[in-house]
Amino acid sequence: MTPVIRLEDLTVAYNRHPAVHHVTGAFARGSLTAIAGPNGAGKSTLVKAIMGELRPAEGRVEHRLARAEFGYLPQAAEIDRRFPISVIDTVMLGVWKSRGAFGRVAPADIKRAGEALAAVGLDGFARRHVGSLSAGQFQRVLFARLLLQDAGVILLDEPFTAIDARTTRDLLDIVARWHGEGRTVIAVLHDFDVVRTHFPQTLLLARELVGWGPTADVMSAANLMKARAMAERWDEDAAACTPQEAPAA
Repeated sequence: MTPVIRLEDLTVAYNRHPAVHHVTGAFARGSLTAIAGPNGAGKSTLVKAIMGELRPAEGRVEHRLARAEFGYLPQAAEIDRRFPISVIDTVMLGVWKSRGAFGRVAPADIKRAGEALAAVGLDGFARRHVGSLSAGQFQRVLFARLLLQDAGVILLDEPFTAIDARTTRDLLDIVARWHGEGRTVIAVLHDFDVVRTHFPQTLLLARELVGWGPTADVMSAANLMKARAMAERWDEDAAACTPQEAPAA
């Protein structure tokens, strides 16, 4: 399948300490991929590097996508819900990339926003303040915003953390719908059962790449043990290595 995003010897560092180390591989167009691994394995860092929010210390992220072609859902902890904004206005942010900050919102956009809320099970919530919602309801709002954005590549960072089982099932149905529409979906996940059941491709990361390919092969007991061992022995004070020290392909 045609690659839509390629990672070439990618290293991403914080204060010169690598969080993602010499990762090479490609996401195929239309693929559904989980990024899995132990806590602190660099999963969220990798997503931010793909989005262009973090600059590589070495290597590169290759794609020909405009920023508007990405749909991104950050971790819930990174979102401040105290800002006084309604559910419908939050969803309408999904059209800003196509309309611009001062572009006129068309009646068709408002209709689509209402349809997106209905699709995530929040019909009738349009005028509610986002601060009044439960964690699961707010995550549904963010998925509705992604529906409105209509992006070809969707990146989700821990999308099912701290939400109930019913909401998780409903949102997984939307992920499956995106995949069926030929969109490329990449999700950081910590629940290995969800990975095995719903994601045909997996990138297993422990700062370094452990495996990348069909989930049944990558999420083997041997690879999971290797990932844990790699994470446990990682030296947080290690400096970023030079390209010459990178292992041969």
